[in-house]
Amino acid sequence: MHDGDQVEALEVAFAAHARRRPDQAAEAAEFATLLRDPVDPFLRARLAGHFTASAWLVDRSRTRVLLTHHRKLGLWLQPGGHADGDRDLCRVALREAEEESGLAGLRADPEVFDLDRHWIPDHRDVPGHWHYDVRYVVHAGEGERYVVGPESIALAWRDVREVRDDDRADPSLRRMARLWLSP
Repeated sequence: MHDGDQVEALEVAFAAHARRRPDQAAEAAEFATLLRDPVDPFLRARLAGHFTASAWLVDRSRTRVLLTHHRKLGLWLQPGGHADGDRDLCRVALREAEEESGLAGLRADPEVFDLDRHWIPDHRDVPGHWHYDVRYVVHAGEGERYVVGPESIALAWRDVREVRDDDRADPSLRRMARLWLSP
């Protein structure tokens, strides 16, 4: 797919997400607007904010999610990272899940699962900026033994119900856990 086709596919995906999740219609519209920004929103050099993608990485039983204790942020979060020019954000989420977990045989659902715009504080020579994070469900394959990589302090499989009920957990993690558990 060409870059223009990928952008159009994301516009369609954001509109579909807004129909499935009316509670995120405003976010979907905001993310769709960012797609047409004259400064490439798929590059981290766009310090006003840029796209990232992450994975709600579930085990084969669909009852646990793999979380990473993020080295820079010091929080337990889902695996994810910068688009770095890649306009296929589902592919970015899958790649980040593979890189951060060391798991092979992962597969991603193509539809957007969740959208989250969040502030990233200053770190070294990079000023604070917004991440427009597009989240996808990624399924573990046969093996579920992860490898802790350099971006993480630790990784852990967590029961989704425990994440939902954990008042100390990141609010967007709790939102995704509620969504995952809803019929």
